[in-house]
Amino acid sequence: MSTGTKQFATFHLHGLFLGVDVLKVQEVIRYQEMTPVPIAPPMIRGLINLRGQIITAIDLRRRLDLPDRSGDQLPMNVVIRTDDGGVSLLVDEIGDVVEVKEALFETVPETLSGPARDLLEGVYKLDGRLLLILDTERTANLPASYNRAADLQFAG
Repeated sequence: MSTGTKQFATFHLHGLFLGVDVLKVQEVIRYQEMTPVPIAPPMIRGLINLRGQIITAIDLRRRLDLPDRSGDQLPMNVVIRTDDGGVSLLVDEIGDVVEVKEALFETVPETLSGPARDLLEGVYKLDGRLLLILDTERTANLPASYNRAADLQFAG
């Protein structure tokens, strides 16, 4: 990697072209069977067992308030490293590793609203398309409003 550039692992999600810092990616794997988590928020699709490591799978479409993928389309896993361990981001399709000039970086456009505004670090204008850079820590940390387990009351 030459000076003044950054590398991103890219993927596609509902027509969007997104990327995460390649150094934060543990691995990219095909669809894995998931164990559902009772009472989890809808964006948590389940847990996967990755060679003995239990990984939470977050459906990135749901995290970004995008429509669910069709029932016959299986997601791919982008397993990222976070401060709290590995997390799988479920995406539509895996892209390539791209190297971009840091000078092309721009802040998140003012026109972007909703969860994406808070979960993106910024964008890179590439030939004919935008590369949206996902903040992996913010994406993996669910908002407090999704901590439904804290709201449960057990009859004694």
